Amino acid sequence: MSPGPASLLQLLWLASPALPVGGFSYSEALEAAIESGRVQDEASAQAWLLDQLHLALGRSDLPLLAQALAAWSSHDAARIVALNAWALATRESSELRRQTEQMGRSMHDWLRQRAPDDVRLATLAQLAPAPAWPIAFALAAAQSGATARDGLLAFGFGWAENMVQAALKAMALGQSGGQRILGTLATALPGVVEAALALPDSERQAFTPMLAILSSQHETQYSRLFRS
Repeated sequence: MSPGPASLLQLLWLASPALPVGGFSYSEALEAAIESGRVQDEASAQAWLLDQLHLALGRSDLPLLAQALAAWSSHDAARIVALNAWALATRESSELRRQTEQMGRSMHDWLRQRAPDDVRLATLAQLAPAPAWPIAFALAAAQSGATARDGLLAFGFGWAENMVQAALKAMALGQSGGQRILGTLATALPGVVEAALALPDSERQAFTPMLAILSSQHETQYSRLFRS
């Protein structure tokens, strides 16, 4: 079932890089991959981001988001607390941990200004030490009335657009190359979302060793544009 106009517009809003949560300021170790020579051109940037989509988002954040959407819909506060704890515990570097906390807090502030009467905001605010980004995004998606599938697609496309913009800023890629990469990610995204929706809770995982190593190295990188 397609989302109604109001729900669709809300999802477009949530997926936009203009959403004031700071996503544009992170590269999620892509900048370190470029610095190390692992990403050098359009082909290697596309391969890197496709791997990250399948191995990181597809096995961690997207299934987490689906489960958080269900929990927010029933306002299962205990389940939200458990999912948030898992999200924070599985960030594999201090940069990635700070990113998810900062973006989660910013999403809470945005939601508080737009829908202050939603009783679920109190649960989000009480998550300690901070709401993780996928958990906060899940509440925004739940407020839109979107299906889980559409919420995951919006989250995934927002990530893809931010990452392509990071690649454009950090390397000699060009707008046409960036659009080709974005098109490839968009083509792969529906299949990744379907797999995430079908993933049992016990199989959700966060295990991306090279991403973690590069993220840790980025913390002391001499010259950098991004916060991660």
